[in-house]
Amino acid sequence: MTRLAVFDCDGTLVDSQSTICLAMQRAFDVVGVAAPGDAATRGIIGLSLPEAMSVLYPGGTPEEHDAIGEAYKAAFFDMRTQGLANHPLYEGIAEAVADLEARGWLLGVATGKSDRGLKAILDHHGLHPRFVTLQTADRHPSKPHPSMLDQAMADAGSSPATTAMIGDTSYDMAMAKAAGCAAIGVSWGYHNADQLIEAGADVVADHPSALVAILEALP
Repeated sequence: MTRLAVFDCDGTLVDSQSTICLAMQRAFDVVGVAAPGDAATRGIIGLSLPEAMSVLYPGGTPEEHDAIGEAYKAAFFDMRTQGLANHPLYEGIAEAVADLEARGWLLGVATGKSDRGLKAILDHHGLHPRFVTLQTADRHPSKPHPSMLDQAMADAGSSPATTAMIGDTSYDMAMAKAAGCAAIGVSWGYHNADQLIEAGADVVADHPSALVAILEALP
């Protein structure tokens, strides 16, 4: 039996909200549109850029959404190359990932980030070799569409019955349910426990140290 645990990135593996919020402010400034508040930006973390921009700037045209999205990517890249990007691992995540791997779980990531952005984070923290499947917005529709999980399961040779999605947003939970997988919410990210449960979370972990026991107890 192949067991697969798929992690979201921002808000689940790493706390990148300060960098994301600053890059978003810079992107809106570039195109001359009033920037959303940080709370609004945190609310869309996990969505792919086109969907995120349509939420943050609902009155904008598709062309304006594209322009803000490109400005966001440029701002984020500039911050990374200047050493200003801040995305620390949450305390206990590295240990939970290592423990799950040692117990025979295959590991994956499903994120609204780009391939380049995800690789930079995983390489920075030395986690890249632990994951057998990496799914990003470069190749898939935005969450909560199940495409990322469908491909992750195909890569790993797992099934919905033996796959769990671990994430901090309602988009992650809804994606898990759409794919028929277990939905494990985490309380240390950007959506609260009530939002996760409403979106279909089977359980919400309060700390990374709880993840192994939760996953090992799945049917």
